[in-house]
Amino acid sequence: MTPMMMTGAAWRPAASEARATTTTQACGGCVTTTMAPVPRAWCVRSTNTRRGTFDAKGVTMGANRARHGWVRGGGCARVGAATAAAAGDDGVGTAAAGAEAAAKRERVVAAKWAGSAPELPTRSSGAVDGRVGSAMAEAGAARASEGAATANASKQIATMGETCPLGSGIWDKLREEAKADLEREPALASYLYSTILAHKKVEDVLAFVLANKLASTVLLDSQLLELFSAQYRKHKHLTRMMLADMQAVFERDPACDRYLAIVLFFKGFQAIQAQRVAHSLWLDDRKPLAFLLQNRISEVFHVDIHPGAVLGQGMMMDHATGVVIGETAVVGENVSILHGVTLGGTGTSKGDRHPKIGDGVVIGAGVTILGNIKVGKNSKIGAGSVVLEEIGEACTAVGIPAKVISRSPSETQPSLSMDQTSYMSDYFI
Repeated sequence: MTPMMMTGAAWRPAASEARATTTTQACGGCVTTTMAPVPRAWCVRSTNTRRGTFDAKGVTMGANRARHGWVRGGGCARVGAATAAAAGDDGVGTAAAGAEAAAKRERVVAAKWAGSAPELPTRSSGAVDGRVGSAMAEAGAARASEGAATANASKQIATMGETCPLGSGIWDKLREEAKADLEREPALASYLYSTILAHKKVEDVLAFVLANKLASTVLLDSQLLELFSAQYRKHKHLTRMMLADMQAVFERDPACDRYLAIVLFFKGFQAIQAQRVAHSLWLDDRKPLAFLLQNRISEVFHVDIHPGAVLGQGMMMDHATGVVIGETAVVGENVSILHGVTLGGTGTSKGDRHPKIGDGVVIGAGVTILGNIKVGKNSKIGAGSVVLEEIGEACTAVGIPAKVISRSPSETQPSLSMDQTSYMSDYFI
């Protein structure tokens, strides 16, 4: 096969066609074995014979000629492959290597955010890249193993609280709802796939949703995604509490008829889950990062919960806007809180200075509870009240300052029924 020559910017094909042959021939640095006549075979070669001087334009030009039928047969593929390889030595290969190095570096930075990565290398090194790749492979294997363990454990989750039956059914239902919405509204296909259907576990969904919600121009979603995923892997109880919160919203909010809406659109639920991750960082003594998350949660969701606050499972924040919970506050299980609620301190003293809310309590909209005081379990605080003294168990309190207007021996948790008006009809301020 007579090679085509390149002189300056002019290109010209070989003067004659190669005959049918089964012999191996060299063509401009590439080796071909032709089994049939190859009309006007094209090859890319520079007049400069030094190694590594192939022009990267040859890749594109060769591809164009192949697309238009100027080259065909086995020789075409081999000529194109040799040309691409030669061009890569000078330009394309360097760009690909740079992109790969940048990608590795970004992954290491993201992993370092999660507290599980080696120190970044100060200069490029094959050995360092090898160690990074090995560490990432081990991390991937560990993640797969933990994922399998979590999937098995999720089938054995027992009933949490009185009305929060949990199990793998929530995840299955979530996917079913996403697929149904996709069929009804094709415009949501990309959104639903990236947020729900592309993931294998519900905690992966929450990590993705929260990372995209809380990301900013200087706080990358990739960093937050790795951070949330790492905390869910490390603290298994976060998944259990998240499922209990999801079930609580589903059962107590009359406007909610699907799990999908809770995960994607209910900012009260999202704010609680983000605070739980921030609290896990607080307990891990990673307080600066916990404070950063608190700041982003406040900006995005308009909910300001200190990362040191303790929130029990089965919690619902309806509407959520304007909720403020202080550092030493403790909220029990199966508690319902409406918008505009403040669980705050009073004075400048440090230490334990915020309210303690018992199990099953419902706190109406606009309620303010100040100081290190206790609200007993199964109690009800009427909307707009200001609580300055302790409230006993199974009590109904309203007013400014709040006064107990009724006591009930019943063990029924008012937070589950969201009844905010019983025993108040005969009360006058």
